Amino acid sequence: MPENKSTQGSRKIRAGRVVSNRMDKTIVVIVERTVRHPLVKKFVRRHKRYYADDPENSCGIGDFVKIVECRPLSRVKRWRLTEIVEKAK
Repeated sequence: MPENKSTQGSRKIRAGRVVSNRMDKTIVVIVERTVRHPLVKKFVRRHKRYYADDPENSCGIGDFVKIVECRPLSRVKRWRLTEIVEKAK
């Protein structure tokens, strides 16, 4: 009999800031990362927007949140809110 391992596997986790909460049960999270430019060797900031599921509509604009990858919930939603790390002031 196999060991009790999670059947979900490893899922990606991202942390970022909420930039929109206008949709019902959906937030838009912007995640920034720094990459080194291959020619200039300078660190450059890159960002990407993720649509995440927020079933309780608990997030506000400016909140710092953690999101986790999940199955497709709609045409663009592939992430789910796990926790609100810091509320906006």
